[in-house]
Amino acid sequence: MPANESSHDLGAAYRAARHGAALFDRSALGKISVTGRDRLAFLQGMLTNDVKGLQPGQGAPAAFLDAHGKVTVLLVVYATADRVLIELPASLTEKTLQTIDRYLISEKASFEAVDDAFAILSVQGPAARGLLEGLAGAGLELAPYAHAEVTIGGAPVRVINRSEGPAPGFHCWVPAEHTAAVSGALEAAGAVPAGDETLAVLRIEAGQPWYPQDVDDSVILPETRLDALVSYTKGCYIGQETVARVKYRGHVNRALSGLVIEGERVPGPGAQVTADGREVGRVTSAVRSIALGRPIALGYVRREHFEPGTAVTVVDGAGEQPARVAALPFVQAPQA
Repeated sequence: MPANESSHDLGAAYRAARHGAALFDRSALGKISVTGRDRLAFLQGMLTNDVKGLQPGQGAPAAFLDAHGKVTVLLVVYATADRVLIELPASLTEKTLQTIDRYLISEKASFEAVDDAFAILSVQGPAARGLLEGLAGAGLELAPYAHAEVTIGGAPVRVINRSEGPAPGFHCWVPAEHTAAVSGALEAAGAVPAGDETLAVLRIEAGQPWYPQDVDDSVILPETRLDALVSYTKGCYIGQETVARVKYRGHVNRALSGLVIEGERVPGPGAQVTADGREVGRVTSAVRSIALGRPIALGYVRREHFEPGTAVTVVDGAGEQPARVAALPFVQAPQA
């Protein structure tokens, strides 16, 4: 599968992801396996979302914060009968394990990096479910982040409802030794190989921030507007005080926002967002949207200017371009 794409490949892959099924190799994502009877109880005190009650086959997105509410990693937790699987950004596995180890005292929970044990093949697009059901010979009517183990290409595959763009999509955890067989089966069934450029367009059109491109440890969680990652009814977790204080007694001074660029140039990460000659934000990620036919960006904008429709200017080394703040996502999911 291509990591880099020509404009022809990008167009074909994008059309597949929006109207058919596109296949991405996401094996570089970090992967952790957690065993032990206290695995969910321990994670409950670490993560922002309510994970203690997850049943086998269920999953939930969450964040791991520091004591000040700043984001150290975004991740997804999947419960199985005998373990928890965690999916997190590439290159953060060891750092996350080291941080968790500082909090483990007497809990019966064991964390293991399994980055090399599994590939992750991502099938995105409105035809993804039907394609996977045809290969698996089983129904895959799954709630978001729910998962089921099936057989594809003669291999055991954990299929997860995990959209990475405006259309539905799935992640497939595949034992590494079966990657070629499963990938071949997916392509033979009609999934179009796609690369990083297509995925960037899809996820930004869908308003999905990535760590560390759009979220890092300089950002407090409420600034991301990722409310789906937080439970406000669960017990204590690291960083909870900051998150609760913002929700119930305060506000953020900046927030992740969409920007539609009214020029033709795609700004680079770090480009300034200005209003009346003053800096009011920064771009974190930008692409040329295929759906909208113009550059779009994610970035942080100060609260005085982050209402959708607000006129701003984006400034980088190549000059200034008018822009307007936009609600996320830029491109809505298709109606079922």
